[in-house]
Amino acid sequence: MPNIPRHQTVERILRDFRRTPPTADCFTASFEIDAIDARTELFPDHVPKKLRDALTEVGIHELYKHQRMALDAVHAGDDVVVVTPTASGKSLCYHLPVLQTILSKPEARAFYLFPTKALAQDQVGSLQRLIDELDVPVRTFTYDGDTPADARTAVRTRGHVIVSNPDMLHAGILPNHPRWRKVLQDLEYIVLDELHTYRGIFGSHVANVIRRLLRLCEFYGSRPKFICCSATIANPEEHAERLLGRPVTVIGAEHNGAPSGPKEVLLYNPPVINEELGIRKGVLSQALRLASPFIEQDIPTICFTGSRLHTEVLSRYLKDRFCRRAGTGHKIASYRGGYLPGLRRQVERGLRDGDVTCVVSTNALELGIDIGQLDVAVLAGYPGSVASMWQQGGRAGRAQRRSVVILIARNSPLDQFVITHPDWLMGSAPEHARIDPDNLMVLVSHIKCSLYELPFRDGDDFGAEDLGEILEFLEEAGVAHHRDNTWHWSDESYPADGVSLRSADPENVVIIDTSAGDRVIAETDRLGAQTVVHEGAIYMVESQPYQVDHLDWPQCKAYVRRVDVDHFTSAMSYSKVRIIDTFEEEPWRNAGTKAHGEVHVARKTVGFKKVKLYTSENCGYGDVHLPDVELHTTSWWMSLSGEDLADAGYRGLDVVDGMLGLGRVLKGLAALHLMCDSGDLGVSLADPEDEWVAALDRGGRRVLQPTGKREAIEGDNLRLLRPTLFLYDNIPGGVGFSEKLFEIGHILIEEARGQIVGCTCEAGCPSCVGPLGEVEDCAKAVAMDLCDWLSGRIKRPRGPELAIEIMSRGPVQIAEEGSGSAHP
Repeated sequence: MPNIPRHQTVERILRDFRRTPPTADCFTASFEIDAIDARTELFPDHVPKKLRDALTEVGIHELYKHQRMALDAVHAGDDVVVVTPTASGKSLCYHLPVLQTILSKPEARAFYLFPTKALAQDQVGSLQRLIDELDVPVRTFTYDGDTPADARTAVRTRGHVIVSNPDMLHAGILPNHPRWRKVLQDLEYIVLDELHTYRGIFGSHVANVIRRLLRLCEFYGSRPKFICCSATIANPEEHAERLLGRPVTVIGAEHNGAPSGPKEVLLYNPPVINEELGIRKGVLSQALRLASPFIEQDIPTICFTGSRLHTEVLSRYLKDRFCRRAGTGHKIASYRGGYLPGLRRQVERGLRDGDVTCVVSTNALELGIDIGQLDVAVLAGYPGSVASMWQQGGRAGRAQRRSVVILIARNSPLDQFVITHPDWLMGSAPEHARIDPDNLMVLVSHIKCSLYELPFRDGDDFGAEDLGEILEFLEEAGVAHHRDNTWHWSDESYPADGVSLRSADPENVVIIDTSAGDRVIAETDRLGAQTVVHEGAIYMVESQPYQVDHLDWPQCKAYVRRVDVDHFTSAMSYSKVRIIDTFEEEPWRNAGTKAHGEVHVARKTVGFKKVKLYTSENCGYGDVHLPDVELHTTSWWMSLSGEDLADAGYRGLDVVDGMLGLGRVLKGLAALHLMCDSGDLGVSLADPEDEWVAALDRGGRRVLQPTGKREAIEGDNLRLLRPTLFLYDNIPGGVGFSEKLFEIGHILIEEARGQIVGCTCEAGCPSCVGPLGEVEDCAKAVAMDLCDWLSGRIKRPRGPELAIEIMSRGPVQIAEEGSGSAHP
């Protein structure tokens, strides 16, 4: 057969999809993104010939426009942020200035900081290839938790480029800075890649780690420049300046000079299999259907899924089709967190070398790891944000060939909204990155660390708060001492040990295969272990199922054995919030009360179901008996008068759906005010007196659970006594969000009302209370009614019929109390 060009094969497959039922009827939209020609410029004169010759040897004869602009800005002494698309050659924007400086100044040093070990390893490889061509003694070392103790001295004394991560900088380097004196006094550059990942609490911690690093650099007499790279976000300049504490020069996407091939984006809604219930075919079966023709023709493909479990199941389906038949040369790989480092490196090499035809991954491959040249990206579910969608879609088309992105909707309300509103998807701007480095609890924890590292003098500053006042507080706590205008650390503790940048349980549960001589095959974080390695669970590694025989919770070990089964398991869990202590409480006009204080959040896994492969039928259930995963934190909450709501004619479920929708809006607005990531906040709805909790599960469906002595809940026995909406710090111990929310609660309600009333949708969408189906059709009207009640516009809630009638008028201003719009 003639050798058909790859792009023609891709076009033929797409034509078949569009012409052949049932796929032909399932594409809701397609968009063509035109090819972009390269915009190149010559090397600037300040780049030495030796470096230009080395670049020529690796095939780089000119620079893209954004690379040249970055190089010139760094040469001029600016701190630089490069914000260009995936696969645009951003790494050269920092490799070149660093190497250029080291060639002219051999004692110069640089820190490369990456958010993940995998990305750090990948960039070490790309830098080393360029160094090999230079044939000069530039030494690059990785310094992380896996670095052997006997190698660490060589890293400190001989390394020109030290590749690490913020966690290691925080806990391993800065507290031991005398050992790093040579590096710190000669530090010329700090490289921060994937800047957009430093958001929320993690980003707020990292900003303080950078403050500590710069303080030590000043002590040792250096002033390093920053070179940062980021995916597209809405506020790169603002975000970088808050993170670094310096003004920056932004080189944005409009200056991107890298070429890209044409890209077609297709939106696919699986066919309906139950009209009455609105159930569609599963996203994994449709991903299998759509990816298979490309794999059969050896078209390099990546499939993204929304969870580790889905990654394993989809890779199992693909391996069953392509790898377990004799005579097929296709290789299917899976990639996700929890795999051991050796396995991840093996998959990465296979992708770069072209040995892997298709990889199925979580968002672990969303970051800029070099995974070769892929032509097709199949997204099995909307990844949750516009920025993530383009990051994942950008993994296809890393060469200048034509590429295809297929977004498959799950049978969930959010996905259904996105897939049926393509203009909203394609026209939406990327999200903002928010941090608050001066959050008091975060700031104080890093002032402790910085004081341990180096004394403060009277008049020094560290962030926006009054440093002297905080140091006096630490003196009262017995950990600081003031003498001769200088503050010293006076405790025997090592403060960095008590500060987790990612605010997660540092312990992992190791997974041990007893059928292979007690060999460790994977690991999982302790917080998520109860849902994936409880006794009776089916745990998959590279699509091979293992059954969990025993979970040793105290020792953080799960013992599994290899099995051959035709099902997987899915855990059932819920969270409940209990008030421990009320710090402040006030009446909320005539609607109820608002308060903040200490709460106990219990996440409990109560059972699991067995789900048959391919058909998704439930084929069994099991109980799980494990302790609650507990979180002591702080929360803001508002409790409403159930009696007034019932008198207005509201059913229990009306109020549940309205308050869940309002909680969704408040969570997003609160994140903006707190300058944190929405994941740093948790939302829960409960009625402590009627003993129930309510939440939305991962599929967007309402879940009601009894608490205390309450028996099973049905819609008709759900009473309205004191429904309470909690907005809590999703971080152990809390970081002070709840007190701020208590202060601005009335502002949040006003803003929530404006967002709900001003939204042009009929009954809910991602821009307000949630899409249709995620909450009841009256939820938007109920949420508006609650806002008017809480803001004092009306004395009592109107009730469902009048609220729906008013909402149907569109974005109108509801008259103040006494206009006749209130419930009689």
